[in-house]
Amino acid sequence: MSRPLAGGRSRAWPGRLAIAAAVAVLLVLPLVPGALVSGSVLALVRIPVESILILLVLALVPWARPRIVLAALFGLFVCLAVVLACVDVGYEAALGIHFVPLDWRQLGDAYGVVAAAIGAAPASALVAAAALLIAGVAAALAWAALRVDAAVRRDAARGRAALAALTAGWVAVAALAPPLGVPNPSAAAASTGAIGSAVSRTVAALQAREVVARAIADDPFAEMDEAELFTALRGKNVVFAFIESYGRVALEGEGVSDGVNALLRRGEDTLAAEGYIAESAWLTSPTYGGASWLAHATLQTGVWIDSQTVYSEVVGSDRLTLSGAFAAAGWRTVSDVPSNTQDWPVGRDFYRFGTLLDATNVGYRGPRFGYARIPDQYTWKHFADHELADAGQPSVMAEIDLVSSHTPWAPLPELVAWSQIGDGSIFAGQPEASRPANEVWEDPRTVQRFYGLSIEYALGAMFSFLENVDDPNLVVVALGDHQPGPIVSGADAGRDVPISIITKDHAVLDAIAAWGWEPGLRPAAESPVWRMDAFRDRFFTAFGSAP
Repeated sequence: MSRPLAGGRSRAWPGRLAIAAAVAVLLVLPLVPGALVSGSVLALVRIPVESILILLVLALVPWARPRIVLAALFGLFVCLAVVLACVDVGYEAALGIHFVPLDWRQLGDAYGVVAAAIGAAPASALVAAAALLIAGVAAALAWAALRVDAAVRRDAARGRAALAALTAGWVAVAALAPPLGVPNPSAAAASTGAIGSAVSRTVAALQAREVVARAIADDPFAEMDEAELFTALRGKNVVFAFIESYGRVALEGEGVSDGVNALLRRGEDTLAAEGYIAESAWLTSPTYGGASWLAHATLQTGVWIDSQTVYSEVVGSDRLTLSGAFAAAGWRTVSDVPSNTQDWPVGRDFYRFGTLLDATNVGYRGPRFGYARIPDQYTWKHFADHELADAGQPSVMAEIDLVSSHTPWAPLPELVAWSQIGDGSIFAGQPEASRPANEVWEDPRTVQRFYGLSIEYALGAMFSFLENVDDPNLVVVALGDHQPGPIVSGADAGRDVPISIITKDHAVLDAIAAWGWEPGLRPAAESPVWRMDAFRDRFFTAFGSAP
């Protein structure tokens, strides 16, 4: 009699272990979004309402195939919540904002940065591994729900009683927690909350489009006569130079600012000897840690553009941009974006740039420096040789987006003699001489040091341009696009970036005397701080006529 009993027990153990595993899956995985958002493993010690609901629904469905479909949908629902929570946490860490599903196209740019840092093959492998993991989680959840449902059906009376008790307990805890002031009750709806938050942000973004549409339409400069635009800049070559990740931390951050400020002091002395004068202040960027194009568009349009949704709305309109106004007033307009490798219709159709320069058409034959394909010094040299050289052409207005200081800040280029830049071949060997990104990012202090070095290089490249271009009509507006991410700026950093106007013509700085900017290239702590969307209108007014 004992032998059959033992055999029966031994055959029962695998089933019991499978049930225990299924229960564990249903208890833990739906709570993962909450743990990601809170950053605490204690968020995994709760009872998820999603698992209770799927078991209740399955118990009411008598047919097998519909139960399988429902279980699969449950798995996909929780996986979607996990993915949204992961992306949202990443957005907060890197950009200081929450992820809006309408901005999903930005994920492609994030992949591009990762691929540039670790290589295309490892980045693709990570994406594939993530996709397999998501599929595995969805399958595990579906299996777990069906397994527990089968156990409930085998002992219907006890199983349904246990399920009813669990449901009643969850409802009681959820109802009593708010009046008792319990902040983290054991009754949880983490997956539902993650998806609900994403939906709420999407609805808010759609509603914001109406506000943005009004801001776009409310443009006092839209009907300005071309003859009244930039009258104080006639005959000037005007360059707007965005220095990637050049934020306030570069001038004030511990462990970062010493080298940058020392370089700026030397640069001020050198430029003064060349006859340059400058004034500086702060602008508050709409973005943080990345999404540079939002800052570029904000400065150009005078509209606060803090999301991809708003950006799409603005660039689809006829809002007057700085470059569009210069084009209307007779300047040749040039965009130079050395990180671009594809056609950019927005630059042509919305910004009204007459010439679009990118990585494919500037003749660079040197090595690639990770995400920053082309070193800034080559970008400046090519611009000087091909856009400023012909005095017989109309004055040029250009936006140059300098990317050598783009994350991951490695490998870094080094400055070379201006006369030897040529086609960029002189930079050969420099990427191998620098530490690679994967080594730099092993230690936050090393990341911070390389960030500082990248800003020093970017500023040094600009000084190299200014020292070697003899143009008394040159006006350079140099500014950062955003602060670097929290690994450099810190968790509670602001969004201020430096801005400087550099020229040899005192009349240019006389036109902005009312702004109260700081002399030199280093704004003081008490220098004026404007929102970046305020710049366009003030620039229009200072150098032209008020509407």
